[in-house]
Amino acid sequence: MNQSSATAGTPRETDVPSYLVVLAETDWGSLETAFGNGECLPGILARLLEPDPRVQVAALSELSELVCHQSTVYEATVPVAMFVAGILTHPAAMTLRPYRSVPIRAALLNWLGSTACDASDEMVDRVEQYFPGFRSPGSIVTAFRDLRPVLYRAVAPFLQDGHEDVREAAGLAALILAEHPGLAEHRDHLAVHARAILDTSGDVHSRRVAWKALEAWGHDVTDIEPFQEEPWDCGPHSDDRGDLEPPF
Repeated sequence: MNQSSATAGTPRETDVPSYLVVLAETDWGSLETAFGNGECLPGILARLLEPDPRVQVAALSELSELVCHQSTVYEATVPVAMFVAGILTHPAAMTLRPYRSVPIRAALLNWLGSTACDASDEMVDRVEQYFPGFRSPGSIVTAFRDLRPVLYRAVAPFLQDGHEDVREAAGLAALILAEHPGLAEHRDHLAVHARAILDTSGDVHSRRVAWKALEAWGHDVTDIEPFQEEPWDCGPHSDDRGDLEPPF
């Protein structure tokens, strides 16, 4: 995670701004990524709106390398996350993945959830043990954490989506984002989604996130076997290219 300060890209709006505004009004070249500045980001973000799902998935993978490398929050992470949140309702988000009937929207939501996990309370507490003041006001990680209510409002409409993969991805992202104190009023409602994930998901990372959310929010989880893996470990950012080839 990166410790330098930045406020660039931090939203002032109560809701996620238009992706077009984010794209046009962000000074991308001034923002740090894992590999230099962000001047290449507008072109990559634009490819998320291409009709070819292979192009979209490749673009999402590039973004993970540039603004989420090694579970780090960079200066460019905030506006990229706002752009991704802003296109969840775009028609391009309904493109179906190759060889599967899963909308790209699920991958976008998973990306937001994994990025939120990089700035979760657990992850930040770990880093702060070695770098006191890591989440001080004005830091990059604090700028992203302040964005969580905005991202939640973009994610929440998909908690009732008709597609199971989209519902689960939205639920996981919402559970992580709801660590923000300003979202505490939503936790009882989200507990229902956490239970649904535990009941239906075959993914150990998804189940772990759901279990830890219920435990942290004071719900009885004695009927569920506790997970031994590291808490809030959502797993590394996937390159999300696993279904670009025909299954064997």
